[in-house]
Parts: sequence; structure tokens; C-alpha cells
Amino acid sequence: VPTMAVEKVFVYNNTSIVQDEILAHRLGLIPIRADPRLFEYRNQGDEEGTEIDTLQFQLKIKCSRNPRAAKESSDPNELYFNHKVYSKHMTWVPLGNQTDLFPDADFRPVHDDILVALLRPGQEIDVLMHCVKGVGKDHAKFSPVATASYRLLPDITLLQPIEDEAAEVLQKCFSPGVIEIQNIKGKKVARVANARLDTFSREVFRHEGLKNLVRLARVRNHYIFSVESTGILPPDVLVSEAIKILMGKCQRFLNELDSLPMD
Repeated sequence: VPTMAVEKVFVYNNTSIVQDEILAHRLGLIPIRADPRLFEYRNQGDEEGTEIDTLQFQLKIKCSRNPRAAKESSDPNELYFNHKVYSKHMTWVPLGNQTDLFPDADFRPVHDDILVALLRPGQEIDVLMHCVKGVGKDHAKFSPVATASYRLLPDITLLQPIEDEAAEVLQKCFSPGVIEIQNIKGKKVARVANARLDTFSREVFRHEGLKNLVRLARVRNHYIFSVESTGILPPDVLVSEAIKILMGKCQRFLNELDSLPMD
């Protein structure tokens, strides 16, 4: 699934201690809140970019002393202005007629508090950035997810009633919410409340009195997918877009099979 990320950084001035290439790398990894479906891929060899394939951001900031700071103070937050360069200092600079194309757009970094660099009085950063559309196969900065994983649904079966103190021990063997203790006729009785919350720790098998009373398994045809977005697109949109791409690849494969000559 494609996203928009910083591809080109034009450094007009950088007197910070962060080298130009390191600064460019840090800026490239900042996730940009921009729907990639609104843009086209930039053509190979196109250095300038257009309003349909490029987003432009500017970062221009200079550190200065605070004349009203207390003389005995050693706190940089009190001594200096703009000594911390954050992602919130990146401002969108419309290209061409982007103001008309995206009248309600709010193109900006996903998070405002990503620290880019530290400055001291007299130091400044003045850069222009070009964001383009790309996929994670080309560079990790284009990846729309921080983590994507899957697992099978846990299946926990209590082979016989587990009561009182044993029930409390059993509950502590699993993640919170997996085992519930009910009060039935004055007895504490354990039951499986939500097996999905289990992490397969197998802690229960360390207890001689419990290991033969519990069966741990997995539902072989029930997958749980976890998708953690970087914030560029919501997880449900990412999954639906990924399914569309997968369907397109399958269709192309079928078309190639149909086009093969028959012997």
C-alpha cells in the first residue's frame, strides 16, 4: 500500500550540529498525513515535481536567546527560543494549483512532537522538502504500518471443574481477562471467559496440579490479524486497500495464464 514520504530535501542553510544527510534521513522517516490515493507516482527522472505527484514542505527555524531568562537559570527551555526543532515546524507549501485541488486539505506530519534536531543561539535550519508517492518495497519510509502480524485464535478447554484456590492459581497463569472466576453455590469456579486474549505463555504447565486439567490448542481456520498504522491511513482502510492490490495481482496472474499458448 503506497504512502507519501519525503524523498528530496533541498538544504538552503543548516548550521546545526546535525549533518545534512542525517537531517534529510530524519525528515524522510517522519510520517506525513496525506492520502496517497489523491496523488500519482512521480515519473522517473522528474526532478521538479508537479501538483499531482508532489507535496512540498518547508522547515525554516532559528534559535535565539531569551532576554528575559533568569541569569542563574540553566534550563534550555527557559534560556532559548526555538531550541527544539519539532515536526510541527514543517509547513505545507502548495505547488501549482494545489490550493484549489485540495481546498479542505490539512497536509502535515502525523505527529507534531517528533524531535528533529536541537539548536543553540545563532544556529538555524532552512530546508525545502518534496514528498512523493512510494511503496515500502522501495524504502521503509513508505511503509504505512509500524507492525503487521497474525496468529491463530487460541482454544482453551478445561477438562474438569477447577475450583477455589486452584481456580485462582489458574487465573494467574493466563493473561488478564482470559479466565473468569464465578461464585457458584459458595464455591469459586474457573471458566474460560475470553480465549482470544491469551498469549500462549504455557505458564499453566509449570503447575503439577493444573497441567493435566487444561488443554491448549488453536483454531486452525481462524486467523487474527493485527495491523498497527503509522497514522497515515486508518488500519481498516489499509487492510481494504491491501486486499484490492492483492486481488489485482491475482487477476494479472490469471490473465497471464490465459494468454499462454496451448500445446
